[in-house]
Amino acid sequence: MTLANSFITWQSQLAQAISDPDELISILQLQDSLIAPARMAARQFNLRVPRGFVARMQVGNPADPLLRQVLPLGIELEDTPGYSRDPLAEKVVNPIPGLLHKYYGRVLLTVTGACGVNCRYCFRRYFPYADNNPGSAGWEQALSYIAKDETITEVILSGGDPLAASDVHLNKLVQKIAAIAHVKTLRIHSRLPIVIPERITPELIQWLTQSRLKPVLVVHCNHAQELNAAVGGAMQRLQKAGVTLLNQTVLLKGVNDSQEALTTLSEALFAAGILPYYIHLPDKVQGTAHFDVPEATARELHWQITQRLPGYLVPRLVREVPGAPAKLTVK
Repeated sequence: MTLANSFITWQSQLAQAISDPDELISILQLQDSLIAPARMAARQFNLRVPRGFVARMQVGNPADPLLRQVLPLGIELEDTPGYSRDPLAEKVVNPIPGLLHKYYGRVLLTVTGACGVNCRYCFRRYFPYADNNPGSAGWEQALSYIAKDETITEVILSGGDPLAASDVHLNKLVQKIAAIAHVKTLRIHSRLPIVIPERITPELIQWLTQSRLKPVLVVHCNHAQELNAAVGGAMQRLQKAGVTLLNQTVLLKGVNDSQEALTTLSEALFAAGILPYYIHLPDKVQGTAHFDVPEATARELHWQITQRLPGYLVPRLVREVPGAPAKLTVK
């Protein structure tokens, strides 16, 4: 396969992602009663899931852990007390378009509002991406902000999903970040290497590893069923190129809220060359209450996996609290 064909392949998978609830329900041979509520919920937050990810789901199983992460449900339309559209108060830490400055020493750039998959628990499902699309002049403003603050040693590319952007754009952005002397680390948070592993192209590896910045890729995998040979191959190529690979998981009711699911996930990640990093308690964003796992249950699950796994495979159990100086460990 040529580099050009590889590029077209991941781009075409993005373009051909399933966005019609009827089609997803039909492919997986699920009951028709799911269609009407899925249509209504998808009007508020679109369905989007790559076909390769759907191929990892169990046909005929409405409780499939991958399907639960992407299928719109009518319950999403219910208002839940204590849930909001901006649970992390990100507007407060969004000083200029495209840049979030939450924590000391690092900033986050929302490279794009596009994603390879629309996770139903997404904490940024209401994020004002249109207001955070800075354009060429705006990116220069964000880079100037970073250059003026010598305490910033790490830049995080996020979104949306930053790897939904082109390699050409990302290469230019990384070169400009690398030109800022006090920045040492480039971190990327992305779900695409899991849902479309073909995104890990030679071009991507080149721009990610050939600057002076230390490259870190944090992938987002919630269940061992998401990992297949293609994901493993992509991770192996990144690892050989010197990229540090970490994973963050969101603890989700009906997806991974069991000792067995979490233990198996950590072991499968390690087999793929990825170290478990975080288990996040879900953020309280409106429309996602059905995924909530009580804190006491989360603590018990975390304790259970510490009894089963070596320490280096036990991710930290954390939650994000607006205004806190870092993610807070749940003990």
